[in-house]
Amino acid sequence: MKPRSILVTGGAGFIGSNLCLRLFGEGHHVICLDNCFTGDLRNFGDAYRDMVLSGRFEFIRHDVTEPITIEVDEIYHLACPASPVHYQYNPVKTIKTNVMGTHHMLGLAKRVNARILLASTSEVYGDPHVHPQTEDYWGNVNPIGVRSCYDEGKRVAETLMFDYHRQHDIPIRVARIFNTYGPNMAIDDGRVMSNFICQALRGEPLTVYGEGEQTRSFCYVSDLVDGLCRLMNGDNTGPINLGNDGEITMLELVKAIEDSVGTPLKIVHKPLPQDDPVRRRPDLTKARTLLGYDPKVPLEEGVKQTIQYFRKLLKDWGERPIEAARRTPAHAK
Repeated sequence: MKPRSILVTGGAGFIGSNLCLRLFGEGHHVICLDNCFTGDLRNFGDAYRDMVLSGRFEFIRHDVTEPITIEVDEIYHLACPASPVHYQYNPVKTIKTNVMGTHHMLGLAKRVNARILLASTSEVYGDPHVHPQTEDYWGNVNPIGVRSCYDEGKRVAETLMFDYHRQHDIPIRVARIFNTYGPNMAIDDGRVMSNFICQALRGEPLTVYGEGEQTRSFCYVSDLVDGLCRLMNGDNTGPINLGNDGEITMLELVKAIEDSVGTPLKIVHKPLPQDDPVRRRPDLTKARTLLGYDPKVPLEEGVKQTIQYFRKLLKDWGERPIEAARRTPAHAK
């Protein structure tokens, strides 16, 4: 594959940093753009210095709500807080990031004739009446709820992508990402996997909302990144669901973490948050058929690797001030 100049917005974040590492490893010139609200250059670990010295990696601190001029071949547009704690911290900024940020990136793609991929979300399906969720399902979203800055923001971002595609013939790709976990997740970010694990490692009771029977489908980050690359390099605009279709309840997730930690875990039950989806599972038929996508990492192995990451993170970093200030019990984002 010919090396390309690739921009990754939100590139210092959880999925973005894993994507940057993969693209750099494939020999591309990678430009990581992030305002570091939730991203952190420490996510690149010891590799960061060597990446910069190679001349094939650049970091630009920039907010996508402001335009930028840069020459690139491809754009992976991931910039936006993705956890409830972060995106509800400043909901107006969140929807501006989704709408204005996507508009600016599409304008850039138009100017330099770049292919652009939007990291959309399973949240566009809301609390779904169709299960599992297929890409032709229009969703059940509360447009004025506490989550709508993210849910509706991503829906508008998808609208912008397809309008630019139809009106200006911009080559677009739209990925609807389901629950993803693994190394470089933030501490206590409101996503159930990271919060359950951190609570377990601290010896705290795990906060389970409702009876714990609500479901999610968890995809290990390396599988998700593989799907993003397949979508970008394929011939389909999408939207295409990316994730893992192994559906489990929150209580089953507690058991998986308990088995990996090796000690019994206590549970505290609390009421379900507003608009929290009861069931979430992707239909991956399009991804498998059109992209040859097939998630490889089983939950047990992924949970083990993620626990090892958080053990090291809590030991080496301690609690980052932003997460400590916003600590919230886990819910099934």
